[in-house]
Amino acid sequence: MEEIVVIRQKLLYKPIGMVGGVAAGAVAAVVFKRVWRLIDDRDEAPRATDKDFGWPEILIAAALQGAIFGVVKAAIDRGGATAVQQVTGRWPD
Repeated sequence: MEEIVVIRQKLLYKPIGMVGGVAAGAVAAVVFKRVWRLIDDRDEAPRATDKDFGWPEILIAAALQGAIFGVVKAAIDRGGATAVQQVTGRWPD
């Protein structure tokens, strides 16, 4: 019986995790753009291949973007895991 619960839990959590990853990317992109506008007057953050920006700007933008994505992804993953636990009674593995 426990094996069935584990299978059900994994089947329930997998789509939540996939949708959560896409949602995290979209939300993080919006948050990053807003934060970047507070830091720099330009509308767009620098890309690694943008020759108009120096190394410090490129690396700061990349670190900030990664940190924002990590926080948003963790929050969405944690919310999904909590929802699965409420439905199945078990924390997803």
